[in-house]
Formats: sequence, C-alpha cells, structure tokens
Amino acid sequence: MAEAPRMPIESGCPDPIQYMHPTMRRNYGQWVYHDRPRPGVLHHTSKNHEEIWTVRCGTSRQMDVYTIRKLADIADEFADGHVRFTMRSNVEYMVADEAKVESLIAALTESGFPVGGTGPSVTMISHTQGWLHCDIPGTDASGIVKSLMDEMHEEFTREEMPNRVHMTTSCCQINCGGQGDIALNVQHTKPPKINHDLVANVCERPTVVARCPVAAIRPAMVNGKPTLEVDEKKCICCGACFPPCPPMQINDPEYSKIALWIGGKNSNARSKPSFHKLVASNLPNNPPRWPEVTAVVKNILSVYKEDARDWERMGEWVDRIGWPAFFEKTGLPFTKFHINDWKGARHELNSSAHIRF
Repeated sequence: MAEAPRMPIESGCPDPIQYMHPTMRRNYGQWVYHDRPRPGVLHHTSKNHEEIWTVRCGTSRQMDVYTIRKLADIADEFADGHVRFTMRSNVEYMVADEAKVESLIAALTESGFPVGGTGPSVTMISHTQGWLHCDIPGTDASGIVKSLMDEMHEEFTREEMPNRVHMTTSCCQINCGGQGDIALNVQHTKPPKINHDLVANVCERPTVVARCPVAAIRPAMVNGKPTLEVDEKKCICCGACFPPCPPMQINDPEYSKIALWIGGKNSNARSKPSFHKLVASNLPNNPPRWPEVTAVVKNILSVYKEDARDWERMGEWVDRIGWPAFFEKTGLPFTKFHINDWKGARHELNSSAHIRF
C-alpha cells in the first residue's frame, strides 16, 4: 500500500530549524566569523570551535523532477542529505567535514551544476514566475535567466567583479522581481486590444475598472453587448487589466519590449538602499534566447568590471562617474524614454538621476 502523501500545513512557512544541519542547530547564533576558501564555498567557524562548509551551485531555475532527484541524490551521497534552496534558486549543500568538500564540488561539476555565486560575482538571477505560473507576464522571465546565465556562467564561478552583482528579471511592470544592480522589465508600448464579444462572458467589469491604477478603463456598450473601453490618453500600458480580463490582450510580439534598469539595491551596506533607473528601453522581447538583451547586459557588465573600484556596487559606481559618463562608456543611447515626464511625478524631476536644474 502506497504511503499517504504529506498534506500541506496552511500556516505559513515551516520551522526551518528542523531542516538544518546538526552543526548549524548546535551553533545557531554562535558564529564568530566566516570566510570563502574558494568561489562557491563558504566556511563558518563558531564560538564552540565547530566548523561547517557550505557549497553553493547554480541551477536552470525551472527544474523537472529528474533534475531535483539528481540534486537530492548528490545530497544523500556527498552531504549527508543536507541541502537547501535559496531565493535565487541556488542549491546549497552543508558538510561538517572539510574532506567532503572537493568530492562534493566534483560531483556537482560533473553533473552540470556550476559552483559559485559567492562574493564579488554575478549571482544567480532572481525572477518572477514567467509564462509557466503567472497570469500577467509579458515575457518568460525564467527563459531570460537561462539565456543570460548560459552566456555569463563563468562570472558566476569566478569572483572577479568589483562587488556582487544582483540581477533580477520581471515579467511585467508590476516588477515583483524587485530592485537589482541590473534589472530587466517588460514594457508594453500599446494599450490593450479588446475582444468585445468575450468581455461580458469572461470579465467581472467592476473588478477590471477598479484594477486600473490610472482610471483609464470604464464600462461601455458595443454592438448591444456590455463591454469595456480604454481611454488611451490615460493608459500607461501597465497590463494590470489583463489578468482579471483576458479579452483585454496587451501582450504583443511587436509592441511588448524589454527595458533594462541598473543601480537598484536592497542592502544598506556602505550606502543606503536605492531604486534602479532606466538605461535601455525598446529592446526586442525575442524568445527563446533574447540575444539583443544579452548583448546589452554583457556590455554593461564588461564596462562596470573594467571601470569600477573595489567594493563599488553598480549604483555606487554610476553615482561616482555620473550618468553622462555611464552612457558614454557603455555606448548606450540616451533617449526620451529616460526622462520621467509623467505629470504625476513632477515633484520628483529635480531629484531624477538624469535631469538637474
């Protein structure tokens, strides 16, 4: 008789202590220092003179069951079954015996999982759900992640950047991917196309009207059928109306583009947290490999790696050299899309990264 499946506990995140390595549990809150013997390996020493090594490897982000089983098999054979996933979909194995580190690294490398992502490197890209799970995306964030990391995995396995580079990808302009040193975001450039024959049967119209952040949607009648209409002068092409009303289709192979932002960070180490700022727009949303986006990201990383000082995050580097120098060094064009001209943000203009008066 098959074992009954474990039922989910609908009370938030489970207690993490139960899944920790025994050495971590014994020394919880007692760590004195840590160092990095090599890229992808963290070594912690506690007040009790106990040590633990953490080996971090990258994944393809969206994984099938065979890949997950392979990662679990490696944990069972080389790490006493102790493994965890990070928010950036890295996999971390923990061992209390230094002699096990090299064999664990060899097993991961042989299986195609690069070891790295620590210190001043290009870390794994965090991203939103993409076409697989989300109802609003204008692109496939996980596909962009795979394409970018295929090109930049060597920067993941080496610690040669001035500081850590956190990258994010968001499928839409809600930007739940968060702030990043380099962030990729979809920009819809045309208002939604409405299939008036389907709206009344599919959409709860008051909900759609309420969903619009700029009050650009209102009820309407077309050919005797209740539907919706969009005031295109107000519409900011955010795509928020599409999830509650799929007949308001905003995704378009020609008019849905990728925008690239830099300089965001959530930490307050050495400088305060900051929002990222637009540096490239209107890039083709070109699956499955997104070559145009990859080329721009690699160009920015190359200039940053060459020009920034040690420990400067990307936003701190730009603050030092100035935005004119950034656009000159990277060769990126400065266009009208870099100017925040929305009338509701007029009070921000004098503090913009691009305009001073």
